Amino acid sequence: MKTNFKQNLIAGIFAILPVALTLWLIYKLFSLFAGPGSQILDIFFNEKMPYVSDFIGFIFTIAFIYFLGLFIRNILGKKIFSWIESIMSKIPLVNTIYKTIKQITTTISGTNKRAFKKVVLIQYPRNGLWTITMVTGESKDIKGIEYYHIFVPTTPNPTSGFMLIVPKKDAQETNMSVEEGLKVIISGGLLAPDVNDIEGTNS
Repeated sequence: MKTNFKQNLIAGIFAILPVALTLWLIYKLFSLFAGPGSQILDIFFNEKMPYVSDFIGFIFTIAFIYFLGLFIRNILGKKIFSWIESIMSKIPLVNTIYKTIKQITTTISGTNKRAFKKVVLIQYPRNGLWTITMVTGESKDIKGIEYYHIFVPTTPNPTSGFMLIVPKKDAQETNMSVEEGLKVIISGGLLAPDVNDIEGTNS
């Protein structure tokens, strides 16, 4: 009886946890974006307007972020943003936090996804062990043998890693998209498909 109660309780917690965390995250994001704009409205109207100021403040903040992104994408904006980044990179502790957050946001935003062409597997660090890698380019040697330029990302931060040039015959093609491959790497294999694309050794 106690065992069933414990199992049911755990099952219920894990069932509701994703929903609760999603709603909590949405609430926090709304509050974060609505805060600056709603405070300006409260000062302007000299009174607190529940819900109305929050909603309008959210719209104002999103509009500000949009125009900020528009500004950063032009030449002048890029120069100013690079100047701000250079200052932050020289401040102890701040530079470490900033670089870490930027690596995460770069991965999420898809900057690396556009650089990767497809996902292949290679036997690394030894035969019999398979590693997920991202193809960034292709080339041929003087004998006409085709090679993949591959990026070997680290877990759980796929923005770091190293580059290899391997013969195509030593790479195992996969059916995974770049997005799926990144999810597997970031999750440390927790989000890997039940059936992998390994067909055996190439030796």
